[in-house]
Amino acid sequence: QVRLVESGGGLVQAGGSLRLSCAASGRIFSRYAMAWFRQAPGKEREFVATISGSGGSTYYADSVKGRFVISRDNAKNTVYLQMNSLKPEDTAVYYCAQSAVADTFPLTSATAVSAYWGQGTQVTVSS
Repeated sequence: QVRLVESGGGLVQAGGSLRLSCAASGRIFSRYAMAWFRQAPGKEREFVATISGSGGSTYYADSVKGRFVISRDNAKNTVYLQMNSLKPEDTAVYYCAQSAVADTFPLTSATAVSAYWGQGTQVTVSS
């Protein structure tokens, strides 16, 4: 059974930084692409960043490119999202996702059938 647990969210001022973590269990972690998505109030869930199973490939949404960095530690079964230069528009619930299918990349679809999901962590950026 796949389990994803996010942590690291919180309240930060604009221009600040946060690092989110997502601990995974239940499958061979290194075989699956991981991704971060976010959902702001009244909006649909949107893709933020994704990383391949090996960690060698990454892909970002244009809105976060140059500010956010996704990484993973396969020895710890954990994926991270380092968020820098945060803006009020980054305020959202951030979700960790693991691809439902091994050895595929990227994971950019927010549909439920494409991935397993964590419970989310709130990130609030004040102006």
